[in-house]
Amino acid sequence: MCGISGIASLGNTPVSALDGRLRVMNELLRHRGPDGEGIWSHSAGHIGFAHRRLSIIDLSTGNQPMADNGGNWIVFNGEIYNYRELRRELGVENFRTTSDTEVILMAYRRWGQDCVDRFRGMFAFALWDEANQTLFCARDRFGIKPFYYTIIDQTLYFASEIKALLPFVEQIESDLEGFKDYLAFQFCLAGKTLFKGIQELLPAHTLTCRAGHIHCRRYWEVYYTLDFDHTGKYFEENLRSLLAESVDLHLRSDVPVGAYVSGGLDSGVVSSLGCKQANGSFAGFTGKFSLGPEYDESGYARALAEWCGFELHEIDITVDDFIENIRDVIYHLDYPVAGPGSFSQYMVSRLASEHRKVVLGGQGGDEIFGGYTRYLIAYFEQCIKSAIDGTMHSGNFVVTYESIIPNLTALKNYKPLLKEFWRDGLFEEMDQRYFRLINRAPHLGDEIRWNLIEDYSPFETFKEIFNGKNVGKKSYFDMMTHFDFKTLLPALLQVEDRVSMAHGLESRVPLLDHPIIELAATIPSSIKFSDGDMKHVFKNTIKPFLPEAILERKDKMGFPTPFNDWVNGGASDFVMDTFSTARATNRELIDNRMVLEKLSGESKFGRNIWGLLCLEIWHQQFHDNAHEYRKLSKEVNG
Repeated sequence: MCGISGIASLGNTPVSALDGRLRVMNELLRHRGPDGEGIWSHSAGHIGFAHRRLSIIDLSTGNQPMADNGGNWIVFNGEIYNYRELRRELGVENFRTTSDTEVILMAYRRWGQDCVDRFRGMFAFALWDEANQTLFCARDRFGIKPFYYTIIDQTLYFASEIKALLPFVEQIESDLEGFKDYLAFQFCLAGKTLFKGIQELLPAHTLTCRAGHIHCRRYWEVYYTLDFDHTGKYFEENLRSLLAESVDLHLRSDVPVGAYVSGGLDSGVVSSLGCKQANGSFAGFTGKFSLGPEYDESGYARALAEWCGFELHEIDITVDDFIENIRDVIYHLDYPVAGPGSFSQYMVSRLASEHRKVVLGGQGGDEIFGGYTRYLIAYFEQCIKSAIDGTMHSGNFVVTYESIIPNLTALKNYKPLLKEFWRDGLFEEMDQRYFRLINRAPHLGDEIRWNLIEDYSPFETFKEIFNGKNVGKKSYFDMMTHFDFKTLLPALLQVEDRVSMAHGLESRVPLLDHPIIELAATIPSSIKFSDGDMKHVFKNTIKPFLPEAILERKDKMGFPTPFNDWVNGGASDFVMDTFSTARATNRELIDNRMVLEKLSGESKFGRNIWGLLCLEIWHQQFHDNAHEYRKLSKEVNG
């Protein structure tokens, strides 16, 4: 796990002050790699790489940037978990180190750009091919590791975090389409970011730069080719085997490993298998809020730790922690995404970093196996429609109205959302209904100057992803989970990466191993979502690894953060002050005076104030500090 950055002239002409620019980028990524740093620049001066290292594998000889004996160079962030197997296949005698970085170099020598198909892991890397004068970059299948880039004056800049690119952009401006995406989803779609002119390389994509031309291509896709020939037991047995194998691979490390423990199924099975396979050196980490049972899941985390026999470290997170750290959280995130849980993760990551350099997490389970309550809400509506149309028993894609009824108790606390969901329509097309369910923009009014961003429709981009050619049009369940897998999951993984790397901690996500994803995509919704039971096949798969208290719990909360309680309590002055500065009250796209007027009207679990507060802090951290980034650039150029 590391921080990478680089610069490449598209015209193959020397880049002025190349080493100085690389040093600036490397310094801005210092937190990602406290164990070492390195810079390489080509003798022709047209390309160079920088690297910050967090030492996890091959502690003594894995330094970067790394070269092979053919003049190729690489900077790499992440882990290739099957590096030992690939090393044997490529010939152990051909290696000088035991690092997975050298495995990528040798795999590229053997298989060219198709080497990415061989990797199991999380990765973002840039490789300079000297013989072909080509820059080859790649990002892992799910977007676990980040890769951002921009083109300025015929020069390509790339980095693990956007902040390392900011000294070189002409002006720090908001991307209006990305901004409108954020208002709708609290993340951006289709490679956009909140910064104008800066893009992210999408998951499962490569970027090639040769002779001044840049080409991006997708190298992997998940296809929902449903298997109706096998039973639930077949899928459970295969999934159980793949889970055990993935955790075993993710434990490969030259330093001790721990895990985040939330008290739920996903982190629970990862922790349980990790403890079992780590041979006694395992530790868990969790957080809680002392505001009553609705904000405290630590009892389940302790139950798991006791059942498995590992040490559990806990942190009690307070409103003072929020006030003290939220600005740093937004700085490390680069731009605000996801929900208030990102702050809580930041605090637990800080705790974990005091005891471990590597932790396992349960990210991905909800998007793969269908763990979000909104799936049940949307599917319930489809069941009613099918019952009315008489199509309920016509195929393998519909969970019947009769069978789903016993599980509707899960919607007890979602009556206000149901009322709102059905208020403005019913039985529209599936993409329209799901968009209506997840779109947060209608909750916003005159706080936003909509006339400045009216030309772009997030719904059109949403539809392209939701109705992807790789997912069948008959299974509503697969279409919903597919959209979240392609969009929400990378946004959550960005949080996972940033809040861990902010503390020099590597976070690994064993549920996101592509053999697991490819198997899950073949499971029919009638099995995966049997009788409307959320994550049905996954629950059956992991029964041997978890105590009954966790398997049977009905109150999983998803690490709820009492943000709105704090806004109306101990953080009220902080929030008021943040929205009240002279610059805050004169933002181009947001009317923060209106935000201040509506502070007290937010519902207990509403997300408007959270999203707007993060946007304001983001403006303060980056837009208002643009002169600091320009100063860094001027220092380089003399």
